[in-house]
Amino acid sequence: MLALWSLMVLVPLAWTVMSSFKTSTEIFASPFSLPEHWSFTNYVSAWSTAGIGSYFLNTVIVVGCALVIVMVLGAMCAYVLARYVFPGSRAIYYLMLAGLTFPIFLAVVPLFFILKNIGLLNTLPGLIIVYVAFALPFTVFFLFSFFKALPNEIAEAAQIDGAGEWRTFFQVMLPMAKPGMASVAIFNFLGLWNQYLIPVAINTTEKNWVLSQGIVAFANNMGYAVNFGSLFAAAVIVVLPVLVAYVFFQRQLQGSVSAGTLK
Repeated sequence: MLALWSLMVLVPLAWTVMSSFKTSTEIFASPFSLPEHWSFTNYVSAWSTAGIGSYFLNTVIVVGCALVIVMVLGAMCAYVLARYVFPGSRAIYYLMLAGLTFPIFLAVVPLFFILKNIGLLNTLPGLIIVYVAFALPFTVFFLFSFFKALPNEIAEAAQIDGAGEWRTFFQVMLPMAKPGMASVAIFNFLGLWNQYLIPVAINTTEKNWVLSQGIVAFANNMGYAVNFGSLFAAAVIVVLPVLVAYVFFQRQLQGSVSAGTLK
């Protein structure tokens, strides 16, 4: 079953990469054969002519900034909710959990008017704020169990040595939750990188488009004369960062999920 599932995933991916080096004529004439000439013409066309390069840069800026912000805020929030008892702490935690169940499409219209009123509609900072807001509940939920399971004796020893609350968190407790941080960072990266509905609704200025918007516009603008080679190349450009991130961090992902389950 695992071998069959691997084939179902790898074969379409390999076919997409192979087709990205073909012309449209070659793809229709023999879709499963190797390209006659291996060249990066389609990638150059997709990157420059279709503007995928600028969309890629916008996506890196938005996802990178949102990921850093949500990881810092999410870790701090999860740490406080897991380690401190104060009036309303459980209510805040359950409100975070409720955020996981809130459908994105129900928030599109309110988000549009909120960002418009504060002057951040169709801007990258506005998109970053929205990404952070929607990724924060999952981050807090995932990291809560990691911070909850950390021994109190370590925090007490740090305080006895003269460390304040901020230093105890950033230099002692946060490094101990590194497996959970790595895991939730990967999940957030995958979710934010592939986001489509939110950018379409609140980021309609073409110069600020992200990759998901750019590749759809690239396909639609071709009309009936679709350059499938360039389109496959654009798809590979979109998928490649996600694939590379997973390959490099799969051990941390598997280890952190196992650790979270045991905790």
